[in-house]
Amino acid sequence: MGSQKVAWGTAPGRGVIAAATLGSGMILLDGSVVNVALPRLGRDLGASLAQLQWITNGYLLSLAGLILIGGSLGDRFGRRRVFVVGTVWFALASLLCGLAPNAEVLIAARVLQGVGGALLTPGSLAMIQGAFVPEDRARAIGAWSGLGGVASAAGPLVGGLLIDHVSWRWIFLVNLPLAVVTVLLAQRWVPETRDPRAVGRFDVPGAVLASLALAGVTYALIEWGSTEAAWAGVVGAVAVVAFLAREHRTAEPMVPLGLFGDRTFSAANAMTFLVYAALGAVLFFLVIQLQTVSGYGALQAGLATLPITVCMLFLAARGGALGARIGPRIPMTVGPLVMAGGSLLLLGAGEDLNYWTQVLPGLVVFGLGLSLMVAPLTATVLAAAPDDSAGVASGINNAVARAGTLLAVAALPMAVGLTGDQYADPVAFDAAYGEAVVVCAVLLALGGVVSWLTIPRQPGRM
Repeated sequence: MGSQKVAWGTAPGRGVIAAATLGSGMILLDGSVVNVALPRLGRDLGASLAQLQWITNGYLLSLAGLILIGGSLGDRFGRRRVFVVGTVWFALASLLCGLAPNAEVLIAARVLQGVGGALLTPGSLAMIQGAFVPEDRARAIGAWSGLGGVASAAGPLVGGLLIDHVSWRWIFLVNLPLAVVTVLLAQRWVPETRDPRAVGRFDVPGAVLASLALAGVTYALIEWGSTEAAWAGVVGAVAVVAFLAREHRTAEPMVPLGLFGDRTFSAANAMTFLVYAALGAVLFFLVIQLQTVSGYGALQAGLATLPITVCMLFLAARGGALGARIGPRIPMTVGPLVMAGGSLLLLGAGEDLNYWTQVLPGLVVFGLGLSLMVAPLTATVLAAAPDDSAGVASGINNAVARAGTLLAVAALPMAVGLTGDQYADPVAFDAAYGEAVVVCAVLLALGGVVSWLTIPRQPGRM
């Protein structure tokens, strides 16, 4: 297929959305499905709380650290090409996860999964931005956001079914057939797009420093209190400074700091960090709370989160259309505030649980806020960057989102007093859960305040 633009409602347009959604949905599904499996993984592999955090964070670490390179590779060599390579890589790493004999091998395989995700994730959105005619991009992004959100929210449900009725290993092995379909769709329908200005050398030192910074800070948070953690924190802090200096001075930076000269781009990414930190932490704590304290099985815990899936399925695209009509400020302000309210309603989840009064209302409210916010946020980030930098802009925003989740999952258990194998202790986990949910609600409220103060009424470069 050539490099011509595609339109909404056409077969090529549907094919582009299907390929991008299935690919990114595979990443989102994997990111959420693992949370449901954590208690079972802990028992089957004899894993500690720190190892369970690394099973989640090893993936997020390599994904966040390398996703910017993934966006740059797509801009230079073709977004479809790099997307396909990332899909295949992710599938092979998923196979290794499914065969892992112990926690250490699983953590290593999850790191490899993140590398594939770093190639795949920015390409999914950049393909839509580059393939669709400008007047149809907001609608296409809304559909992509909604369907991708369904994949993320459906993760606990799918995971619960596989864990209870087959094996936790199949939460990884299911990615193989999904990857095959994704590659076939991309090769058939997605036009190749790239940035004609993307020439020169890759910023390998920048990628190494970014990964080292995230790794150091994450290790320091998870292993807090040890001498090794203190040294890791120092290394992470030094790497952050060195990364910024490198990106400022090099002629071909991995992260063009000039993009942050646009106030809208900077503000939208700051809001992304806060909101996705809270989102990742809420899901991390809730599914463990339901299993450890409320006595739910994996399938029950997965089914419990279904209201978020329903909200995203029916409302996310409408949220995108609303943002395109009235501007992004109101959806990006109200959405996180509604999510904060939903989080506080989840404080009632505990022992002797009544799902209909203590969980369902909170998840519905949370899902409504998420549906309102996601598409306008994504569209705002891309509208604030030049079209030919879509891959880099998408990569930055995805890296910020993953870094937010990574650091929240690393920091919150320690901050609320969870250590060792206390994730299996109902009394200890119940007390920590309440504190964590309040922290997440505060982060979401801050995200709404940031949007109101900094996001313009209409998207665009400022």
